[in-house]
Amino acid sequence: MKKDLTLIILAAGMGSRFGGLKQITPFGPNDEFIIDYSVYDAIKAGFTKIVFLIKEENYETFKETIGARVEPHIKVEYCFQKNDNIPAGYTLPKDRVKPLGTAHAILCCKEKVHEPFMIINADDFYGRDAYFKGAEFLRSCHENERKYGMIGYLVKNTITENGAVKRGVCAVEGNKLLKLTESSVQRINDKIIAKPLSGEEPFEVQEDDTVSMNMLLFDTSIFQYIEDNFVEFFEENKDNLDSCEYLIPILLFKAIKEGYATTEVIKTTATWYGVTYKEDAHEVKEALKNMVESGEYPNNLWEEE
Repeated sequence: MKKDLTLIILAAGMGSRFGGLKQITPFGPNDEFIIDYSVYDAIKAGFTKIVFLIKEENYETFKETIGARVEPHIKVEYCFQKNDNIPAGYTLPKDRVKPLGTAHAILCCKEKVHEPFMIINADDFYGRDAYFKGAEFLRSCHENERKYGMIGYLVKNTITENGAVKRGVCAVEGNKLLKLTESSVQRINDKIIAKPLSGEEPFEVQEDDTVSMNMLLFDTSIFQYIEDNFVEFFEENKDNLDSCEYLIPILLFKAIKEGYATTEVIKTTATWYGVTYKEDAHEVKEALKNMVESGEYPNNLWEEE
C-alpha cells in the first residue's frame, strides 16, 4: 500500500514580497510560476497531497490561479497563517502585519496534516532530485519516530552572482545534522563567505559544503514540539513582539540539542533557482526554458500527458 505523503508549501509571505499575488512573475513558457514546478515534481516523486499555507485574504486569488491548475492532478488543502493559535495569555501588536515565522506556519497546518510531510518555500525552485530523495526518506520512517530530515544542498548550487543570500550553513557528522548557522552567504573574490546572522565572525565555506534551503522533513510529532516551545518563544521575545519570528530552523536545532529528535541530512546535487534579486529573474527563466527544451519538463506543464 502506497504511503501518503504531504508537501506543505509556505506561501503566506508571497503577497508582501511580490506586491500582491497577481503580480507574481511567470517563469515558465506558459506563464507557470516556480510553485507550479514544485507541485509537478512532488507529484512525480509520489507525494499524495499538497497543503498551501497562505494568508486568508489571498485565498480566492490563490485558488483561482495556482489552485485551479494543480487541483485536477493532486489532492489540495488550504491553511491560513493566522494568530488564533498562539498560547493563552499572550497577544501580538494589532498593527503587526508580518507573519509569525515558519514554525508557526507549520503549526497552522496541524489540523490538515496527519501523515509524514515535507516543507518548502513557495518561491524557491528546488530541483526534482530533492523531491525524490525527500519522498524516499519519508517512506522509510515510522510514525512518531522523531526522525526528521533536511535536504542538504552544495552551497555552490544555491548562490546568485547578484548579491548575498540567506542560507543555513550545516555542520554534519556522518549523515546527522549537528548545527545550523543561519548566515548571509556570498561569493567574494572567488571565495564563498558566510556572515552569521547572529553577528559572529564571518567564515569561508567550500564549494561543496552543505547548506539548508528550508526543505525539511517531519512526522507529525513536530506539531507537539512547536506547541511545547511556543510559550518560551513569547517569553524570550516579549519586548520584540512587533517583529520577532518563530523559526523552524532554530527550533529544529533546539530539538537536536535536547535529544527530542535526530535530523538526517539527505544530500542532493540539484541546483536551486530563485529570485532573491530582480536581476535573478532572467536566469530562472533561461534555466526553465533549457529544462523544457531538454525534455525534463513538458512545454505546457499541466496539459494531460
